[in-house]
Amino acid sequence: MASIRRTLSPAYPDRVYPNGIPFSTSSPSSKLLSNVKYSSTFSSFAVGVRRFISGAFLLRHPPRKGSNVWRRAFFRCCVFFLLGFLLGMMPFGHDGDDIRRHDFSFEIKPPHVNAQFEKDTHGLVWREDSVVDSVNLSVKPSPEVNLSLTSVPKRQLIVVTPTYNRPLQAYFLNRLGQALKLVNPPLLWIVVEMNSASMETAEILRKTGVMYRHLVCTKNMTDVKDRGVHQRNVALQHIERHKLDGIVYFADDDNIYSLELFDSLRDISRFGTWPVAMLAQNKNKAILEGPVCNGSQVIGWHTNEKSKRLRRFHVDMSGFAFNSTILWDPKRWRRPTSKPIRQLDTVKEGFQETTFIEQVVEDESQMEGVPTGCSKVMNWHLHLEVPNSFYPSGWVFQKNLDYVLPIK
Repeated sequence: MASIRRTLSPAYPDRVYPNGIPFSTSSPSSKLLSNVKYSSTFSSFAVGVRRFISGAFLLRHPPRKGSNVWRRAFFRCCVFFLLGFLLGMMPFGHDGDDIRRHDFSFEIKPPHVNAQFEKDTHGLVWREDSVVDSVNLSVKPSPEVNLSLTSVPKRQLIVVTPTYNRPLQAYFLNRLGQALKLVNPPLLWIVVEMNSASMETAEILRKTGVMYRHLVCTKNMTDVKDRGVHQRNVALQHIERHKLDGIVYFADDDNIYSLELFDSLRDISRFGTWPVAMLAQNKNKAILEGPVCNGSQVIGWHTNEKSKRLRRFHVDMSGFAFNSTILWDPKRWRRPTSKPIRQLDTVKEGFQETTFIEQVVEDESQMEGVPTGCSKVMNWHLHLEVPNSFYPSGWVFQKNLDYVLPIK
């Protein structure tokens, strides 16, 4: 008996067949066809991957002559390195949440504080109460200490001292040197000797520890009327030549000075003066000579000697100081002439001070009373000299002294 095989036709869900039963896509035959289609697609993809891998990494045939074997080997090494790197970066067996964050945290945690909120009329105010106790060192600043960070440098003092060989020279120089050593720097001590610089004087200056300059006046002694005038002029010429900036003060080595005087000198702007106590020529009484001040303004002069009342300014040589720039900067102080300022040896004794001051200032309006009110005596001129006394050269005995009273 002959059998007829009916071919399957595509399914049309909207079509009605002659037997009146529509074709269903969910039939077993249709599922079989779809599974076959999907499996064939997957198998074709797998075959392609296999061919790629086999073509890239496997040699099915021996290499031909002239083929680039090294290029394929380098390509394979790069691919294997890339695969190994990717596999190493993958966290096998660990979830991303299992990695502790603090292992890779670079946060700097602030110290623990107790934070509280307070309410006011304007809203919330943040207040922090630290749990760390404050450290009290119990150090109280002294009221005398200036806490200002800015400090003004002190002005330099230029002290000029003429000296010469006499019995008490070493005593006077040592006493003045020890006083200047106690003065706050900067200070320059200019010591002027006659004719030559002695080794004894140089040794005394070195031992004091004060910054000094040892000068020599080579003026012929036969023509010298007042030795100290020429010695001071040598110092004035040295200051003018080197343009030393500071307050110039003539301090003879036989005078007595207080440290308060040197501290007051730095307050002088142009020219300052003060009273000086001294012994009379007969050594039987003390006299006072110097300015009379109303505050820092000089309104008159005080003197006890009738012979000196003809002077314009009644002041001792150690009773004034002035700005050194007056010597070498006349334009700054509007001096009418640029003639060098020097002491005069041609005037009568006792008038060297007033003739010198007349070259520095015009009148009392350019002077300053030191200290305010000129009410303190800060230096003394005692004229303590020992005439016709023998003393060894360099204060060193060549032989032992003869005894007057033997030891019993």
